[in-house]
Amino acid sequence: MPHSSVRVYPDAEAAETAYLATRVELTPAGRSPFTMRVVRVELGDLWLQQVHESAARLKTAEHPTDRAFIKFLPGPDQGFLVQGKPLTPDSILRHSRGDSYHERTLGETRWCALSLPTAMLIGTGDAVAGCDLAPPANAMTVIPRPQTLETLRTLHASTSFLAEHTPNVLGEPEMQRSLQQSLISALVDCLSGAETGQSSWAHRCHGTIMRRFQSLLEQYPDRALYVPEICEAIRVPERTFRLCCQENLGMSPKHYLTLRRMHQAHRALKRTSASETTVTQIATHFGFWHFGRFATTYRLMFNETPSSTLHRPPE
Repeated sequence: MPHSSVRVYPDAEAAETAYLATRVELTPAGRSPFTMRVVRVELGDLWLQQVHESAARLKTAEHPTDRAFIKFLPGPDQGFLVQGKPLTPDSILRHSRGDSYHERTLGETRWCALSLPTAMLIGTGDAVAGCDLAPPANAMTVIPRPQTLETLRTLHASTSFLAEHTPNVLGEPEMQRSLQQSLISALVDCLSGAETGQSSWAHRCHGTIMRRFQSLLEQYPDRALYVPEICEAIRVPERTFRLCCQENLGMSPKHYLTLRRMHQAHRALKRTSASETTVTQIATHFGFWHFGRFATTYRLMFNETPSSTLHRPPE
């Protein structure tokens, strides 16, 4: 039996749970409230997602090594960047095996994804198209023939529509098999006849630096980190680090670290009660010592004071 669901996640913290096989951290990048609506379908080993995000965000993610992941846009360019490079409507993003990457959007965004076991993609590519479709050593964008990409888009949209409006139809074994095989065939057609866009050496080096940076953040999840100590820890000159952050995150490292810590403080305030802690304790824990500035920025970002968040029942 296929599994399908349609879920709306009210904030970035909740949205992180939508990624079943991928480690993800989401950080909203603007003042508009972030929500995410996900249509998800599992056709055996083939997984499909149709995603609608309400506002700009930053994402760091790491994929498992045993599955192949691809992304594409359902329509016109919406400001979707992976490792600082735009994903355009005429292209497909092929993630590398176990890809670790940074992604950002510039506003309200819709995107589509497919995932299947790496061995299945390799075997199907060899049997159907006589080509090697193993995940690339480095993530790359490919530009399929327009007709083949449109076929994949149409099949993806039709399957998502069924999941939303007539999910019982997906319970029919023949329908499931037909959709699964049609989607895999369309994907192989797109990848086997596509032009590839390889990353430059400098771009790959910047990706390595950003992965070191992310590993450091994961090593100290609740500690405030600052640019000089980060540069020393990841062995990169500050000028290069600033360039990498601007390229991949669209902002300076100081801005990103402050934004990330502000959201960490927001999550901490939502999870605890006023009887257990204070706003001052949480603010200082995440490296905010100018309490007036913290409160002002917090109110601008979350439309309420830190104490209002703290005094609500914990989530």
